Amino acid sequence: MDTKLKETLRQLHATLAHHGPVDEELQSLLRQLDGDIKLILDQPPQPEGGTSTYGLAERTQEITAKFAAKHPALEPTLRELTRILGNMGI
Repeated sequence: MDTKLKETLRQLHATLAHHGPVDEELQSLLRQLDGDIKLILDQPPQPEGGTSTYGLAERTQEITAKFAAKHPALEPTLRELTRILGNMGI
C-alpha cells in the first residue's frame, strides 16, 4: 500500500507541475498534507488505536473539494489519494 501511496503522490506532483500554479492557500494545504503523509510513512506501525493520523483523511477530502472547483484535472488524483489513505486506515 505504501508503494501505491508514494506513486499517487508522485502523480499528484507531476499533475501540479503540468497544470500550472495553484493559489497560495491550496499550495500551503498540499505542503502540509505532503509532510503529514511522509511522517506517517516514516513511522513504525502504530498499535491498534494508537494512531497519530487524526484529521488526515478529512483534510485530504477538504483539499479535494477545493481543487475540484479550481483545478478539476487534479481531482481524480486527490480522490485516489483519499481512497488509499482510507484503505490504510488513516
